[in-house]
Amino acid sequence: MRLFLLPTSLAAAFALAVLTTQTPAPVAATAPGRVFSAERAMIDVRRMARAPHPVGSAEHGVVQAHLFQRMTALGLRPERQAGGLSPAAVRRIEARGETADGLSVVNLVGVLPGRRPDLPAVLLMAHYDSVPGSPGAADDAAGVAAVLEAVRAIKARGPADRDLIVLLTDGEELNLDGARAFFSEHRLRTHVGAVVNLEARGGGGRAMMFETGPGNAETIDQYARFTRHASGGTTGNALAVFVYRLMPNGTDFTLAADRRLPGVNLAFVGRPDQYHSPRSTPDALDQGSVQHIGGQALEATDGFLRAPTLPRATVDAVHADVFGLGMVRHSPGFGWVLLAAAGALTAFAAWGARHATGLGWRSVARGAAGGLWLVSASLVVAHAVRSLAGPMGQRVDTPETYYTLLRRLPWTEAGVSLGVLAVALVVLAGRARVGRRRVAGVLVGAALLALVLGGISPLVIGAAVLAVGLSGWIGDVAAGESEAESVWGGWLGMIVLVLTLGAVAQAVAPEAAFLLIWTGLVAALAAAAAALIGARLERPTTLIPSVVATVLVGGWMLGLGHFVFLGVGMDLPGALGLVALLIVLQARPLTGEGLTGEGLTPGAGRTPHDGRSARVLAVAAALCLILGCGAALAGRVAAPAVADAPA
Repeated sequence: MRLFLLPTSLAAAFALAVLTTQTPAPVAATAPGRVFSAERAMIDVRRMARAPHPVGSAEHGVVQAHLFQRMTALGLRPERQAGGLSPAAVRRIEARGETADGLSVVNLVGVLPGRRPDLPAVLLMAHYDSVPGSPGAADDAAGVAAVLEAVRAIKARGPADRDLIVLLTDGEELNLDGARAFFSEHRLRTHVGAVVNLEARGGGGRAMMFETGPGNAETIDQYARFTRHASGGTTGNALAVFVYRLMPNGTDFTLAADRRLPGVNLAFVGRPDQYHSPRSTPDALDQGSVQHIGGQALEATDGFLRAPTLPRATVDAVHADVFGLGMVRHSPGFGWVLLAAAGALTAFAAWGARHATGLGWRSVARGAAGGLWLVSASLVVAHAVRSLAGPMGQRVDTPETYYTLLRRLPWTEAGVSLGVLAVALVVLAGRARVGRRRVAGVLVGAALLALVLGGISPLVIGAAVLAVGLSGWIGDVAAGESEAESVWGGWLGMIVLVLTLGAVAQAVAPEAAFLLIWTGLVAALAAAAAALIGARLERPTTLIPSVVATVLVGGWMLGLGHFVFLGVGMDLPGALGLVALLIVLQARPLTGEGLTGEGLTPGAGRTPHDGRSARVLAVAAALCLILGCGAALAGRVAAPAVADAPA
């Protein structure tokens, strides 16, 4: 039964991830005026993205004139705000063989008056310039069109108390120069009380709230309430906010955040081959993405406009959406409470397992070692498979190389995911049916491949040393140890490992620790439930908690892992190793030798390992690794290197 439950549960988790990461259907242009319609927004996208329109180009002036006219028709009484180019912007223009003499950025600023002009206003913004060589349908014609459609819908809903400032910035692609001019010079900058910005890093996928102002607890609370009924649901999590703050790049919203303004930054990142690409055309743009980002922007902006008070900067909240159905959120300190609850549940499960099976600390230690091996081996294999797709890190030294890798990213994601799945299956296979020396040899070969093709990496070297060193412990079962004891040891050991890592993360970066704490808590709850049902694991009902946890947590983690890979997978593919650990954490009891459909034969006590499940999983692991390498190499054929790309 376990050999059936494992693939079934993982398949259900994958199906749930696919289902919950789809974009909503675009709303027709005939929809009521109060709702956001992607079809209506696409009219402006098609008008703006007929051709590339970087600062200084003739098409840039055409787009600017069209937007000025559209803002006038919406009653915004727009004005043009000119600003100078920063030295960095000048260098970028000159680097492509053009002159910056006489050029400036021109923002378009309009206001939809509210009933209480004395109240702080809400700023809704996007940038209307594109990079050279790209029509910019996604980045950021979609954002600008969504802003205009949202303004139309807000007007249809009736007057709000607060003023709505609409800012279409210029020069974002150069050095955020338009936003810099507004926040440093425009008279309305001191009137802003909250900001909603729209961006894109691709041509499709669900939109995500990935950046906020500092001390975002009140912002997250209001955003979650305002957008819970938006098209496609609300999305975003504290990990994305935490990671983005560490990155060197920024968007127009970054300048608002630097001024401690509350607000949210929204973007979709799917279809990465369209990012800054000639492929970014209106026909290639996913209209469902326009619907999702526009629906969230409308509800968030309208909510801020009609709120009695705007959010203040307090503390950063721990938050994450669950399948787009709603936002779970709590204070940073509450993470310690959840850790304590998970620890208590784990202790109860360990007590039940010890009394029923004689579980010892060595079994738990081997389980924790298996979790460490999973993460370290996944990192090595992920970097090896990723290196097959093309250069990494500092070797990505030209726009052509970067653009080529973006086009290959879906193939790379598939390849790395299969490679990490292979490592997870080795852990689930149990003891040395896979072959310790064989496993160690594969890891050494993967490390050499990653270092030769991807360059010297201390991270890969360290992970390889750890993984090879732990290979002798993977799935090992002590003499005289029963199968139930082995399963409990592997499961509880991984739970202890994840909760320990969660405690470290909670102490260092509490807003990012939820990924470990929440999943560890679910696994601890499933373990405690299994111990209550029957700690000897003699009945199929004892597997129900693990099956449910695998499907729900697995589906959630796979969806989140997809966004993680789109964000950092090109340089940090090993991040999927953590995703694998948190899924295996739930699925660990669904494998085991000598377990029939009725579990361990009652009274059989300590049973020998027949190896059937291990052999099946070992073969599956080998196939996944081969297919993963093949997928990464196939990306080279499907998306060959380009000789020219937008600078």
